Amino acid sequence: MMEHIHLVPSDDDDLYSGYNAYPSVLNTKDFESDDVIQEALRTSVGRRPPISLKPTTASRLGTSSGFRGGTALRPFTGSVDGVNRPMTAVRGAGYTSNRVGSGSSQMFDPLNQAASGPAPPLESKKEDTPEEKIKKAERRIMELIEESCFANNSGDMRLALERAKEASTKERSLIRMQDQAGLSDTHNLDLTFSVLFNLANQYAANDMFSEALNTYQVITKNRTFNNASRLKLNMGNIYLKLSDYDKAVKMYRMAIDQVPTTHKELRIKIMHNIGVLFVKMGQFTEACSSFEYIMQEKPDFHTGLDVIVCYYALGEKEKMKRGFQMLVEVPLKIDDEDKYNATSEDPAVNLALEAIRNDSLRKLERQMKQSAERSILTAAKLIAPVVDDTFAAGYNWCLETLKSSNYGFLAAELEINKAVMFLKQKEINQAIDTLKSFEKKTESKIASSAATNLAFIYYLQGDMEQAKKFSESSRTVDAYNAAAFVNLGSVSMAQGDFEKAKDLFLYALDNDASCVEALYNLGLVNKQLGLHEDALDCFLKLQAIVRHHPEALYQLGHIYQLLGDVDQAIEWFLQLLGIVPTDPSILQKLGEIFEGDNDKQQAYHYHYESYRHYPSNFDVIDWLGSYFIELQVAERAISFFERASVIQPDEMKWKLLIASCHRRAGNYQQALATYKEIHKQSPENIECLKFLVRLCSDMGLKETADYAIELKKAEKAKEVRNRVGSGRPGSLRSIGSAHSSRMGSGSGGVVSHPGSAVNGGEFLRGHTPSIEERVSTRERKDALDASYSDPLGPAAERPRTSAGPRQIPEDDFGDDDLGDELLPE
Repeated sequence: MMEHIHLVPSDDDDLYSGYNAYPSVLNTKDFESDDVIQEALRTSVGRRPPISLKPTTASRLGTSSGFRGGTALRPFTGSVDGVNRPMTAVRGAGYTSNRVGSGSSQMFDPLNQAASGPAPPLESKKEDTPEEKIKKAERRIMELIEESCFANNSGDMRLALERAKEASTKERSLIRMQDQAGLSDTHNLDLTFSVLFNLANQYAANDMFSEALNTYQVITKNRTFNNASRLKLNMGNIYLKLSDYDKAVKMYRMAIDQVPTTHKELRIKIMHNIGVLFVKMGQFTEACSSFEYIMQEKPDFHTGLDVIVCYYALGEKEKMKRGFQMLVEVPLKIDDEDKYNATSEDPAVNLALEAIRNDSLRKLERQMKQSAERSILTAAKLIAPVVDDTFAAGYNWCLETLKSSNYGFLAAELEINKAVMFLKQKEINQAIDTLKSFEKKTESKIASSAATNLAFIYYLQGDMEQAKKFSESSRTVDAYNAAAFVNLGSVSMAQGDFEKAKDLFLYALDNDASCVEALYNLGLVNKQLGLHEDALDCFLKLQAIVRHHPEALYQLGHIYQLLGDVDQAIEWFLQLLGIVPTDPSILQKLGEIFEGDNDKQQAYHYHYESYRHYPSNFDVIDWLGSYFIELQVAERAISFFERASVIQPDEMKWKLLIASCHRRAGNYQQALATYKEIHKQSPENIECLKFLVRLCSDMGLKETADYAIELKKAEKAKEVRNRVGSGRPGSLRSIGSAHSSRMGSGSGGVVSHPGSAVNGGEFLRGHTPSIEERVSTRERKDALDASYSDPLGPAAERPRTSAGPRQIPEDDFGDDDLGDELLPE
């Protein structure tokens, strides 16, 4: 049994000594016989505070007061040899409990902070220092520059310029702030460069070129900016827009001097700009030098075509050949296209191949190939007619050069172009021979294209059998050739088989929905078949594909006119006039539409515009003359009829109308002179003789009897001719004059007029009867009635713009009989 530890303090020992020395083994069985432990336990239990259900402030606050819960923190009131000491064996670091019975409450303050007094109040935030203000201003300037760039990218150039100006203003304020604070050495030059450069760009984007040049000048003159001289390139672009080519070339050369040789791409682009400027100025020799430099450093198809154009302008045949050879030697830099057509048994590989067939890289390669082909073919078409002694020899040289290069597949297309050039030069036989050489070609598309062109040639020549033959051949070679179906449909349409033509045009549209030829012809076929609604749909689709096409606009207007929708017809014809404002037929068509709508003023406007652009249209001349006669201002109609008489001097109709206008205007002497001139030129003209008899009788002239005798003889001769022509002796049929469709002929038949009709002597709406028609009604009763009176009488009181049919007074020449001496025997 272990020895007990006696806790008997001595005056010499420390009060707490011995409590930290724990025995290695503690026997709890001897606690009951240990007086000290039992006394401590009784004291502890007796002083335990009563249990309270409500939490006290001390228990909530923890160490804020001198009280801490638990027996370890309560003071020990027992005594060992009259000395108070804590019950715990291990002393708490930095803590001494309050002594009981001291009579004062002491706060827990291990750091003695209460002695220093209350905490000072919080310090107020000091104002920003100059350095912080400068940084804040720099951040705001960069934000404005970014906003300006974003606005430019979105297309809002005005907002971009406003933000750029605001950034420039704040940057100047920042410089003043740094000067006042004595921090000029800390200025950010890159920020100033960014502000000025963005401002210049925004000025240029808003077409404020003077301000942009001034800003660029400020940048380039400041030597503290690195590589600022390269901005001469931007200044050159601005001078190019201003068409100041000399200064543009100067700026480009200054810029290229500042570009190091390692930046090969940029130097080539600047040299190309210089070459283009020399072309614009007509200095082709200097342009050739620039383009030749590029072709030596890094050849490309665009530059190769440019240098060939310059050689062509200079007339250098040998250089053109050399340039073409350099052009076809430019590598295409496109991988083998077989990889896009490859197939595999692995579904994953096939999906990958399908994905790359139309991806962005494939589209880029296709564009590069198309650009190369276009450049080569354009160059060949340009130099072939002039590079050799003859046109054919030049094309042959280009074909041989192409076949010996990597672009031999373009030779066939160049041969087809050769045939087209033969057509332009009216050498039809050579064009046919060239196209027929493709009949045995293995390339299906080339052979189909050649057959299509051959069919078109034969169609123009009117040889429908050959056109149909080659169209069938073209369709057989390439079943998806829409042009072959169009040719077949055109042949069927020319042969009158509209239903078959319609089916063929529909087949063409099935193969190529954008085939405008098939769509236009289908509309024409539907129009011929009377399917106006279907035709209207075709032409509306064509108008959506090919905007503002004159033929499509005309067809739309005409179909609406056939459908009776006058307003829509006028609208489409007016759109057509916006494209071809000097087309006299469209102007005449509009005049006819307005005349049918009883709008005489608009009808006159468009008829007169048609006459002004094409004064040889006799229908328009006839309408204008009749219009002024209807307004009872016959003297204004004389000028139109005189123009027609000059164009057709042998046509008596116009001179008779001129004489009638003089007579209606009261100028009888001039009318008589005109009738005499007509009688001299055409002695057997019965109409002229009738008016001569009446005028001479009215004026009391002696020539009346002579003209009456001549009139009787002319009528007898006419009757004999009619009897011989009809084969029925004794026939008294009278026919209208062969010279005029407007004049009365002395017969009871219908007098015709373009756009109008006469039925039973009544004029229909919209018709302006001529003088001869109004006169002939009374003349049919008595051919020798030479009496005369004013045919119109006093002017009628009526509105001039009446839309209803005008009641035309008859030409009443009086009912007085002639004397017996004037009657024929």
